[in-house]
Amino acid sequence: MQTADALSRLGTESAFEVLARANALAAQGKDIINLGIGQPDFKTPEHIVEAAVKALRDGHHGYTPANGIVEAREAVAADIAKYRKVEVDPNHVMIVPGGKVTMFFAIMMFGQAGAEILYPNPGFPIYESVIRFSGAQPVAMPLYEETGYAFDADEVLSLISPRTRLIILNTPSNPTGGAVPRSEMDKLANGLADHPDVTILSDEIYARMLYDGREHVSLLEYEHLRDRVILLDGWSKTYAMTGWRMGYGVWPASLIEQATRLSINVHSCVNASAQYAGVAALQGPQDAVDHMVSAFDERRRVIVDALNSVPGFTCPEPGGAFYAFPNITGTGIASMDLQNKLLNEAGVAIISGTSFGAQGEGYVRFSYANSTENIIEAIRRVKACL
Repeated sequence: MQTADALSRLGTESAFEVLARANALAAQGKDIINLGIGQPDFKTPEHIVEAAVKALRDGHHGYTPANGIVEAREAVAADIAKYRKVEVDPNHVMIVPGGKVTMFFAIMMFGQAGAEILYPNPGFPIYESVIRFSGAQPVAMPLYEETGYAFDADEVLSLISPRTRLIILNTPSNPTGGAVPRSEMDKLANGLADHPDVTILSDEIYARMLYDGREHVSLLEYEHLRDRVILLDGWSKTYAMTGWRMGYGVWPASLIEQATRLSINVHSCVNASAQYAGVAALQGPQDAVDHMVSAFDERRRVIVDALNSVPGFTCPEPGGAFYAFPNITGTGIASMDLQNKLLNEAGVAIISGTSFGAQGEGYVRFSYANSTENIIEAIRRVKACL
């Protein structure tokens, strides 16, 4: 069969490939510790599960509006007002089946032959994948260990050209755990005032996962940018709901109709009962979130100390999310080779830095969304293997 040429430009997310290989090895009886997948190891809080069960029992079995039930959109708007101190119109909120959908829609809206889209590198691999799929030219915004993997606003602004249509930002970030300080966000926001035709996709899926008193700075806070910022967030990470496939986007007034049309064409609507679960998550007690983030903070300190004790590794302390991104150049082993070696020989699943872009060579990603005991044992195996 002859398929469309565009499919050859579509990449993948290596974490799922490594997960499949790790599961296959485990099925053969090999003891595997998975520090590769970016998934909280906590269960979805019980009150959220019960809200979904109740919705099913109450008969919510049919289609919902393409942009989501009004209760969910209002709950999102209230949550944004609470945590980001910004008022948004619930009619500009789009409930979608996972954060990737907002990402895909935004990139496809602005990506075409002749256009350029800026994206972080190392960064979430789907950014570059979908940019290339759209026909646009991906322009990497390099992130550096020396700056805590926060972007340099002046460098980002210098990469904007007359062909730039979209800039993708991600803080706290995957895979580095870097968090951008307000000073750099202020500088970028001020500079973007000189580029009124450039839209911004702000991926804030890890907004609630920050450490050491860091604050989350959302681009929605900057009033002069609000009419061209697309906010990406959701329930997967914050509420341990990865399998529920619940995300949302906040769209400018000028784009919400197009986003709605895309939803109608692609997935019709989001699972009805899952949306009621999402409402319960946002409106219910937040102690489970606080407990989870506190646990991640403790594990963060454990894994950073442990990784820095591995010969050839140096690991900065991540400011957010649940990833450590150590420099492994001292081992003399290429990133992908080390990923494969540790999985096959030590039974430890991690992700090569090159899975997140060319700038990731010399690094690997460890997820500390696993127990402290498993983290300690995994690093012991890494040391023994090397």
